[in-house]
Amino acid sequence: MNATPQSPPPSRSGRRPLLLALGAAAAATLLITGYLLVGDDREPERLGYFADWNVANRSFTVKDLEDNGAAAHLTRLMWAFGDISPEGTCHIPEDNHDQPWELYQRRYEADESVDGQADTYQQDLAGGLNQLRLLRERHPRLGASLSLGGWNWSTHFSDAARTPDSRAAFVSSCLDLWLRGDLPEYGSEPQGGPGSARGVFDGIDLDWEWPGGQGREDNVEHPDDAANFTLLVAEFREQLDALSVETGQDYTLSVSLPAGEEHARAYDGEIFDLVDLATVQGYDFSGPWSETTAFHSNLYAPEHAPDANSADAAVRRYLDMGAEPEHLVLGLPAFGRGWQGIDHAEAGPGQQADGPAEDAYDGPTETFTELEELGGQRHFDEEAGAYWVHDGDEWWTYDNTDVVGLKGEYVREEELGGLMVWNLDMDTDGTFVRAMDESLRD
Repeated sequence: MNATPQSPPPSRSGRRPLLLALGAAAAATLLITGYLLVGDDREPERLGYFADWNVANRSFTVKDLEDNGAAAHLTRLMWAFGDISPEGTCHIPEDNHDQPWELYQRRYEADESVDGQADTYQQDLAGGLNQLRLLRERHPRLGASLSLGGWNWSTHFSDAARTPDSRAAFVSSCLDLWLRGDLPEYGSEPQGGPGSARGVFDGIDLDWEWPGGQGREDNVEHPDDAANFTLLVAEFREQLDALSVETGQDYTLSVSLPAGEEHARAYDGEIFDLVDLATVQGYDFSGPWSETTAFHSNLYAPEHAPDANSADAAVRRYLDMGAEPEHLVLGLPAFGRGWQGIDHAEAGPGQQADGPAEDAYDGPTETFTELEELGGQRHFDEEAGAYWVHDGDEWWTYDNTDVVGLKGEYVREEELGGLMVWNLDMDTDGTFVRAMDESLRD
């Protein structure tokens, strides 16, 4: 996605030293060059996921992040998602919605481009990845991670993680493709080739949904997935640190963690010794599967449902597993969940609904930007850290800027690693990202 940034990203400082199997000479080099520093004086992270399929589906491009100001308020962009082949390697599927074209072959016109310059036909890198390169050149402190998996593309994570050989081959293929930038050459297009996207990314994000099961029904599953996830994280850490020695660059390793108590049992606290950041999905506590209206991203359990899940409960599960607070980044949704058939007199959480709201953004969900425009009754539950709006017979719950402010205050008080938002095209004018940034400032 992006060429080598103008200045190297800040060194990792939040990870406890774990040298793995690098060998004495490599370990000494790491210590001397400062890649494994103890202590943490960095500012809270502001992470934002960029759903690359919505470049084509919703015409939301990297340039929109420059135009709406979001890029200036983020510390790291998480590009979603990278796929895993049936053979257990990182790859770019040629037959999936023209992904190669959108990623790195599409030539942007001047008015579409971050720098206002039209792409040339023969340049080695075009598409969204080149736009990300241009964005990072304008914002040298903005990191960029390639996120692997997600809900739809975690199908073959289990096979990739299953054995020492498969893990080593998988990680090596991911580093070659996404960090060394060895893009495949497809068809007659001139883009791609060894090193064509070198430096676009300086991090890898593992979003296996989910080791231990309960993901998509077509996911490959094995009984030892949970244990193998820890081993896979260790393999990424080892190869990334070795790459740091080779290039003199620093690479960020992060994992995406679920909020549910049952899901969380699949994780071993050892992963927190291996990663720089772990994002906790502080949302999807309710949805179209729920028969009654309910908050889906509340900070605390509401008074009417004291046993309900919450962002705070999710964070504390991982702290109890051994995570240092500065490793954990609380995830926020830039979308709401909705229900219909709610009488005005009964508006509020815990009410029987006729069913989910009409399909909007992606099923019965709606974007932050659209929800901010709704009329009707609104209510901020400051105790629960939740918000709802009742418009017509539809009832929606989402994080407005008041909730974002509370969650930023929570992160500061608990000394967590920062905030994350899913996803950036749901915040078309950058209001959510600006609120997130402001909430983390003392």
